[in-house]
Amino acid sequence: MLTFGTAGLRGPLAPGPDGMNETTVARATAGLAAWLRDRCLGGGTVVVGRDARHGSAEFAAVTAEVLTAAGFAVTRLPEPLPTPVTAFAVRESGAVAGVQITASHNPPGDNGYKVFVDGGTQLAPPADTEIEQRMTAVTEPIGRDPVAASGGAVLSHYLARVAQLPRLIGGDGDRAGIRIAFTPLHGVGGATAVHALTAAGFTDIHAVTEQFAPDPDFPTVAFPNPEEPGAADLLLRLAERVDADLAVALDPDADRCALGVPTPDGWRMLRGDETGVLLADDVLRTATADPLVATTIVSSRLLSRLAPARGARYAETLTGFKWLARAGDGLVYAYEEAIGHCVDPATVRDKDGVSAAVMAADLVSRLRARGRTLNNELDDLAVEFGVHAGDQVSLRLPDQRAAAAVVEALRAAPPGTLAGTAVEYTDMAVLRGRMRTDALVFTGDGVRLVVRPSGTEPKLKCYLEVVHPVSGPAGLRTARNAAQERLSELRDYCRTLAG
Repeated sequence: MLTFGTAGLRGPLAPGPDGMNETTVARATAGLAAWLRDRCLGGGTVVVGRDARHGSAEFAAVTAEVLTAAGFAVTRLPEPLPTPVTAFAVRESGAVAGVQITASHNPPGDNGYKVFVDGGTQLAPPADTEIEQRMTAVTEPIGRDPVAASGGAVLSHYLARVAQLPRLIGGDGDRAGIRIAFTPLHGVGGATAVHALTAAGFTDIHAVTEQFAPDPDFPTVAFPNPEEPGAADLLLRLAERVDADLAVALDPDADRCALGVPTPDGWRMLRGDETGVLLADDVLRTATADPLVATTIVSSRLLSRLAPARGARYAETLTGFKWLARAGDGLVYAYEEAIGHCVDPATVRDKDGVSAAVMAADLVSRLRARGRTLNNELDDLAVEFGVHAGDQVSLRLPDQRAAAAVVEALRAAPPGTLAGTAVEYTDMAVLRGRMRTDALVFTGDGVRLVVRPSGTEPKLKCYLEVVHPVSGPAGLRTARNAAQERLSELRDYCRTLAG
């Protein structure tokens, strides 16, 4: 049976309990309904949204119909919309839960079932296993009652809030003068993001035409994830052709945002950690007293140094926004290196690519008013805190069991040195409490490596970071070159792990 991983149920479109199909979705929904009733939440409102993948319309209908038959009031969003819109709707309406039918950036043959509870926060343990237990106890037949689409005002409310975000942090740049190249990678974020950017004052937007309309086959990319090699090629070509100031790529359900920037050597995509620290520094510029920022164990350590220097608290969680959104009181910003950014936790307690794109564009406009760029900001952060050079090596394997087996073999025979530095390791599988997970963390002098199996795909994921001090602006190039050399050694080691 499919189980709840990092971000919900995900699996191939296939018959049987280990595939995404109408029976699996009905059983998951019946289990969710039973779990909500056990918590005296029966009869409450549940928001149901969907992306534009194969099967999403049918699965959303099944979800809404099972919930209606179980006595819940259902807001069934009327069209394919970004995942953060569903998270927003749950929080805004006071719903007891939300379900988004999506597989995010998985391959086209997959789909998924993502649950929001607790004011629009992703499902987290032990609720996930409790719902799975109720799923196994479900007996046929599962009741279904027709339900009409509703919630037509949800999108306009969401867009109005996103458009306000630059003003909330005191933005003063020339937004109309910023040229943006944009792609939603065949997903559902195209029209929503353009509307949000336009409402915020960014009107010079150039979209990758071939990738703008939703297409569940994702015909122009091998994998519909902006982090994958080649996925952003069309975007970067467009950005260069139109002489853009910023390039923006969303993943198919628009909860992730990747940025591209011009450099003297051509356009490049920023890593999630680079975007993360840029947005964190910007949010903290106008944050209220005692703010909290958070990231995950696999992200750069730079935020842990930036936060206290800016008068903020810092928290670190396991991967996934089900943990980041629960990082603590006073949360003003959270990010994970996999290009997920939460810039407005007061209204969307999940990663949100659309609002992140608006905030990034506003930052670019304010910097340009002072004759500066995102690259200048990254240089200043490196001089202040040292070069934090990072990378991810993602190794695709036959299945998730194979990835777990690689981690188990590494656990049995861990390396004593990495990149010429003695390292020690922490086995997070033996920790207590919320930080327990199947991951190994190796640390040494200026070197850090985290290895874990993916929670949503058949991949082994390695997260690399090298930290090198910088002796003033004049020493920045030398420090970056030295860091990249050590990072290359770490990268080569990781590529040997799966043979």
